[in-house]
Amino acid sequence: MRLKHIAAGLAALAAAATATAGPAASYELTIPSLAYRTGPYAPGGIPFANGYADYFTLLNERDGGIEGARINFIECETAYNTQQGVECYENTKGQGESGALVYQPLSTGITYQLIPKVTADEIPLFTMGYGRTSAANGKVFPWVFNFPSTYWDAASGMVSYAGSVEGGMDKLSGKTIALVYHNSAYGKEPIRTLEGLAAKHGFKLELLPVDHPGQEQKATWLQIRRMQPDWVLMWGWGVMNQVAIKEAASIRYPMDRFIGNWWAGSEHDVLPAGEGADGYLSATFHAPGGNFAMHDDIRKYVYDAGKGAGERERVGEVLYNRGMIAAVWTAEAIRKAIEIKGSNEIVGKDLREGFEALSVDEARLAQLGLADFTFPVKIDCATHSNPGTVLIQQWNAKDQTWKVVATGIEPDREIIDPLIEEDSMAYAKENNITPRTCE
Repeated sequence: MRLKHIAAGLAALAAAATATAGPAASYELTIPSLAYRTGPYAPGGIPFANGYADYFTLLNERDGGIEGARINFIECETAYNTQQGVECYENTKGQGESGALVYQPLSTGITYQLIPKVTADEIPLFTMGYGRTSAANGKVFPWVFNFPSTYWDAASGMVSYAGSVEGGMDKLSGKTIALVYHNSAYGKEPIRTLEGLAAKHGFKLELLPVDHPGQEQKATWLQIRRMQPDWVLMWGWGVMNQVAIKEAASIRYPMDRFIGNWWAGSEHDVLPAGEGADGYLSATFHAPGGNFAMHDDIRKYVYDAGKGAGERERVGEVLYNRGMIAAVWTAEAIRKAIEIKGSNEIVGKDLREGFEALSVDEARLAQLGLADFTFPVKIDCATHSNPGTVLIQQWNAKDQTWKVVATGIEPDREIIDPLIEEDSMAYAKENNITPRTCE
């Protein structure tokens, strides 16, 4: 009898456990974040990482994830170090039910190292507005996406803005444009495009490299003072930007003739220079500020719940917004992949299909709470970066705000497209890749 009582008790406990366990856990979508909150480039890495994390937290908190699947968000510190970035990749790629779905390395150096790895592992690499520009050719780089614009689009857009201010592209003939650039693969990316544009429009291009991390620039700016270029373009990151803007102010270089790329145009770049930064320009592909409906939702569902990745008052900073829109486009690609597969249990190869069918139009941006925040994107098998449109924003030191001063600048496809074809085909030859046929 005692054995029967014990058996009955165990059965009752099992039944109770089943009754209280609730529904089975939903499928989890694993999204690693290769962040850098430490090191000399942390001032740029932190707000981007915050915006990227907060959007995925918003989807979990407000929507229960994406199409019924919760997001398993994993942040791994790279310190902007290529070796650490590769280690983060290797340590996270197999985690979670889905395995890593996509990587956003936020580093051209890490990107170059990961391209062959993600290709072998069949995991999309989303290098939004950075990395290897020729990866825009999806026939050669089926696992890499760099929309909405590339570094070559940015270089073209910045020169086009200079031309418009001068009164037309023909007015650039005989002018001098200097490029102050981070002496790395990242900083060298725009050079070929600028050389092509210089040959086409007749301006003189001066190249001025700045070694990592960019704290010593006095000699560079003394050279600029002697040279008296008509325009200065900058390909900088982290402390390099702050130092450059302060040095430019110290030699009284006109700030409205000084244009940084979109990684040299955030609040932390200009604030250290105070009034001296007034009028400084930078390229961008989205609006500044935190007054969009999506920001309201992030404050309500994420920060009011005590789950924000950073400080509430920094929601809406330029690089916060960039991390946020990177997450938005990633999530939209995930939705598309789920739609295509007919199931939310997707893996990396499914997400590639989602990216290659991605279409986010103005109506969808408005639904997301981002009306007039950025421009529509449409990706396909062959085209992994589109549309390439560039905006120019300007810093108002008095109000401490960025304002978009030029919109809809289209890249010079006559210069850029042949360079993409040439560089991507050279990569294919070097790596014994047969370009795929996109129907």
